[in-house]
Amino acid sequence: MASATSEKKKRKMPSAPSGCICLITVFLLFYLIGQKMGVAQMLNTIMHTGHDLLLNTVFYLMAICVITGAIGRLFVEFGVVSLLEKMLKPLMKPLFNLPGVASLGAVMTFLSDNPAIISLSQDKRFTSYFKKFQYISLTNFGTAFGMGLLVMVFMVGQGFFLAPLIGFVGAFCGCIISTRLMQRFVIKAYPAYLHELAVNPGEVEHKEEKKEEKSTFIRILNSLLDGGKTGVDVGIAIIPGVVIISTLVMILTFGPSSSGEYTGAAYEGIELLPKLAGKIGVVFEWLFGFHDPHLIAFPITALGAVGAALGLVPTFIDSGWIDGNAIAVFTAIGMCWSGYLSTHTAMLDSMGYRELTPKAILAHTIGGLFAAIIAHWLFMLCELFL
Repeated sequence: MASATSEKKKRKMPSAPSGCICLITVFLLFYLIGQKMGVAQMLNTIMHTGHDLLLNTVFYLMAICVITGAIGRLFVEFGVVSLLEKMLKPLMKPLFNLPGVASLGAVMTFLSDNPAIISLSQDKRFTSYFKKFQYISLTNFGTAFGMGLLVMVFMVGQGFFLAPLIGFVGAFCGCIISTRLMQRFVIKAYPAYLHELAVNPGEVEHKEEKKEEKSTFIRILNSLLDGGKTGVDVGIAIIPGVVIISTLVMILTFGPSSSGEYTGAAYEGIELLPKLAGKIGVVFEWLFGFHDPHLIAFPITALGAVGAALGLVPTFIDSGWIDGNAIAVFTAIGMCWSGYLSTHTAMLDSMGYRELTPKAILAHTIGGLFAAIIAHWLFMLCELFL
């Protein structure tokens, strides 16, 4: 009994330091913000910013999610996805060192979100085409296209057309870099994975799916409604990221009101991120073409949630900080990263390779940075010749 009690105490011990660290961190954060803004103004700004983001950004994003979800399901139902898969198959091996069926993962994540690659990776018929090092790199490959359609439609909705296309090319290049790097990391850590198959051929079951014949009208109606429901789920899922992360980032990004005083209105803050970015502003200007240090808030937010990062764009536009180059870079890094810090662990855990999460994060960080750099320099080239 005594030994059992001592074991329970040992297990409970780590929670106390963790709790203290959490309390100290939260207290220091609110103390630093409240000291500059005033406690009442800080709380009012948090509430007003979160409320405005919910009404004017989240519901707008949700509407896009519903529409793109409906279109995506329609594409699946009528074979557009299969057509795109066949068109993209020849690119898979030379560019990504992946079998042709991987193109299905790119299309599905582009039309929906990162977790779409998880559902595919659980299908043994799909994974039977992969060797282990290729199978593991699907995490990076799928993430680079996550919510791609949403990001591009959102940017076009802001009045930009060429820049999102350039950003897509940048994200595509970043995906190649991230996927290839991850494969190298995996092979270096586990050389046997170079030849081992992801799934034993004997485990693959070939099932014939019988589809009930329905009229074209019913198929269209079901696709639109089911896809729209999926879009609602995605829209609800991005609410915490947009409201919580964007509110915090905006408080750390924006300054006081035009009068120089804190009034408790939405989108006021302490301008911490721009000051830090300003110290190395030359780097961001050369790499990304950012002419305003406030813009660094987008890549930082995209690390955790691209939906939250998109929530920053309308305010940036209203402030006059956005140009075509920034939209191209935002599209590239937003698509390529698409909140990978919050999804890579869960994705690799579901695939059974949790220990490779740090390598996947490192590879994807590098891929996203190159995606942004490539988008910037492509935009500069387009401006010279167009």
